Amino acid sequence: MAHALIFDSGVGGLSVSAEIRTCLLDLQQTYIADDQFRPYGEKSDAALKARLPALLWTLCETVKPDIAVIACNTASTSALSEIRAVLKIPVIGVVPAIKPAAKYTQTGRFAVLGTPSTVRQKYVDKLIQEFAPTQTIIRHGSTKLVSLAEDKLAGRPVNLDALTAEIAPLFIDPKVDSVVLACTHFPLLIDELSAVAPAGISWIDSGQAIARRVKSVIASLRKFGPPRPGPDIALLIGPNADEPRKSAFLAYGFERVVGLVPHKGFESKVERRHQDK
Repeated sequence: MAHALIFDSGVGGLSVSAEIRTCLLDLQQTYIADDQFRPYGEKSDAALKARLPALLWTLCETVKPDIAVIACNTASTSALSEIRAVLKIPVIGVVPAIKPAAKYTQTGRFAVLGTPSTVRQKYVDKLIQEFAPTQTIIRHGSTKLVSLAEDKLAGRPVNLDALTAEIAPLFIDPKVDSVVLACTHFPLLIDELSAVAPAGISWIDSGQAIARRVKSVIASLRKFGPPRPGPDIALLIGPNADEPRKSAFLAYGFERVVGLVPHKGFESKVERRHQDK
């Protein structure tokens, strides 16, 4: 069976990893959380394009996966083409589920909830123009929800008052009937979001679609052999590998969780290795 690298800025990619695991029980997964540079939603496109291709190249050279899943809407809408240009393996990104939301809405009005970087992307403009040109769409960017999701998986209680305040702009229009969760962190808060949102709101994300795409690509690779040739491992780049957070990764099926604290000059060294390649 094949080996997939799942990459995100933090724990958000676990929502994608869980959907993939449902489709492909025997797929080996290595998860990378770039905690050192989180939150991506506050970074510029230029900063992400400068960091991510070199970082992903170094990680893939080290981990040797058969496929890479960029389980982050911000990274995918900002730097997916640049990442694909430096990797020799299939790369699957995550983009906001605007197409299914446009088909699902009964009122013709829905919202896109992502990070500030994602919701302002020209890529999102293109998706809306292609799949929802006549519908009314509210966009709202939040990095606070990223922090709340990280808190939840670290074992800390979610502040429901803060959550309510963060999503209030989505429902200025009372006819909004569905919300696209355009950040992989946000499905991790689905119970809390449902509890504080108006009744009847539907939450739409890309997790299942990405899992189906991974399954299709894995099948095309024709990787046969023993199931899960190695343990599922989570590598956390940065200082956030405390025990409650490790327990969250263990609960999502990662048998080993390793905290990596990069030394000074890590980014520049990665960039030099990439350029030398």
